[in-house]
Amino acid sequence: MTALFNVILIALELYTYVIIASAIFSWLYAFNIVNSNNQIINSIGRVLYNLTEPALRPIRRFMPDLGGIDISPVILLLLIIFIRQIIIINILPMVSGF
Repeated sequence: MTALFNVILIALELYTYVIIASAIFSWLYAFNIVNSNNQIINSIGRVLYNLTEPALRPIRRFMPDLGGIDISPVILLLLIIFIRQIIIINILPMVSGF
Protein backbone atom coordinates (compact mmCIF):
# COMPACT_ATOMS: atom_id res chain seq x y z
CA MET A 1 0.00 0.00 0.00
CA THR A 2 2.93 2.32 0.67
CA ALA A 3 4.10 1.85 -2.92
CA LEU A 4 0.72 3.06 -4.19
CA PHE A 5 0.94 6.27 -2.17
CA ASN A 6 4.53 6.77 -3.31
CA VAL A 7 3.36 6.53 -6.92
CA ILE A 8 0.62 9.07 -6.18
CA LEU A 9 3.19 11.41 -4.64
CA ILE A 10 5.46 11.09 -7.67
CA ALA A 11 2.52 11.74 -10.02
CA LEU A 12 1.59 14.87 -8.05
CA GLU A 13 5.20 16.08 -8.22
CA LEU A 14 5.34 15.52 -11.97
CA TYR A 15 2.04 17.34 -12.43
CA THR A 16 3.51 20.24 -10.45
CA TYR A 17 6.27 20.50 -13.04
CA VAL A 18 3.71 20.39 -15.85
CA ILE A 19 1.75 23.26 -14.26
CA ILE A 20 4.90 25.35 -13.89
CA ALA A 21 5.93 24.60 -17.49
CA SER A 22 2.46 25.55 -18.71
CA ALA A 23 2.54 28.86 -16.85
CA ILE A 24 5.99 29.72 -18.17
CA PHE A 25 4.98 28.72 -21.70
CA SER A 26 1.86 30.89 -21.54
CA TRP A 27 3.99 33.89 -20.53
CA LEU A 28 6.47 33.23 -23.34
CA TYR A 29 3.60 32.89 -25.80
CA ALA A 30 1.80 36.00 -24.54
CA PHE A 31 4.89 38.21 -24.82
CA ASN A 32 5.80 36.83 -28.28
CA ILE A 33 9.12 35.43 -27.10
CA VAL A 34 8.47 32.11 -28.79
CA ASN A 35 7.51 31.85 -32.45
CA SER A 36 3.79 31.15 -32.51
CA ASN A 37 3.99 30.04 -36.15
CA ASN A 38 6.32 27.15 -35.32
CA GLN A 39 4.45 23.83 -35.41
CA ILE A 40 6.56 22.30 -32.61
CA ILE A 41 5.84 25.26 -30.33
CA ASN A 42 2.12 24.96 -31.07
CA SER A 43 2.24 21.23 -30.33
CA ILE A 44 3.96 21.82 -27.00
CA GLY A 45 1.41 24.49 -26.13
CA ARG A 46 -1.51 22.23 -26.99
CA VAL A 47 -0.11 19.37 -24.91
CA LEU A 48 0.47 21.62 -21.90
CA TYR A 49 -2.98 23.17 -22.30
CA ASN A 50 -4.68 19.77 -22.55
CA LEU A 51 -2.83 18.51 -19.48
CA THR A 52 -3.56 21.50 -17.25
CA GLU A 53 -6.87 22.93 -18.41
CA PRO A 54 -9.13 20.21 -16.91
CA ALA A 55 -7.72 20.96 -13.46
CA LEU A 56 -7.56 24.74 -13.88
CA ARG A 57 -11.04 25.25 -15.39
CA PRO A 58 -13.00 24.60 -12.15
CA ILE A 59 -10.69 26.92 -10.23
CA ARG A 60 -11.12 29.68 -12.82
CA ARG A 61 -14.89 29.32 -12.60
CA PHE A 62 -14.87 30.32 -8.92
CA MET A 63 -12.13 32.96 -9.09
CA PRO A 64 -13.14 36.61 -9.30
CA ASP A 65 -11.92 38.69 -12.24
CA LEU A 66 -8.51 40.10 -11.33
CA GLY A 67 -8.04 42.22 -14.42
CA GLY A 68 -6.20 39.79 -16.66
CA ILE A 69 -4.11 38.16 -13.94
CA ASP A 70 -4.62 34.40 -13.74
CA ILE A 71 -3.68 33.00 -10.34
CA SER A 72 -5.40 29.65 -10.85
CA PRO A 73 -2.06 27.82 -11.37
CA VAL A 74 -0.87 29.13 -8.00
CA ILE A 75 -4.05 27.93 -6.32
CA LEU A 76 -3.72 24.52 -7.99
CA LEU A 77 -0.09 24.25 -6.86
CA LEU A 78 -1.13 25.10 -3.29
CA LEU A 79 -3.85 22.45 -3.49
CA ILE A 80 -1.32 19.86 -4.71
CA ILE A 81 1.06 20.78 -1.87
CA PHE A 82 -1.83 20.42 0.60
CA ILE A 83 -2.76 16.97 -0.76
CA ARG A 84 0.88 15.84 -0.67
CA GLN A 85 1.20 16.94 2.96
CA ILE A 86 -1.97 15.10 3.93
CA ILE A 87 -0.61 11.93 2.35
CA ILE A 88 2.86 12.30 3.88
CA ILE A 89 1.81 13.34 7.40
CA ASN A 90 -1.49 11.52 7.91
CA ILE A 91 -1.86 8.58 5.55
CA LEU A 92 1.64 7.14 5.07
CA PRO A 93 2.36 6.65 8.80
CA MET A 94 -0.92 4.72 9.21
CA VAL A 95 -0.27 2.54 6.17
CA SER A 96 3.36 1.78 6.90
CA GLY A 97 2.66 1.02 10.57
CA PHE A 98 5.14 3.39 12.19
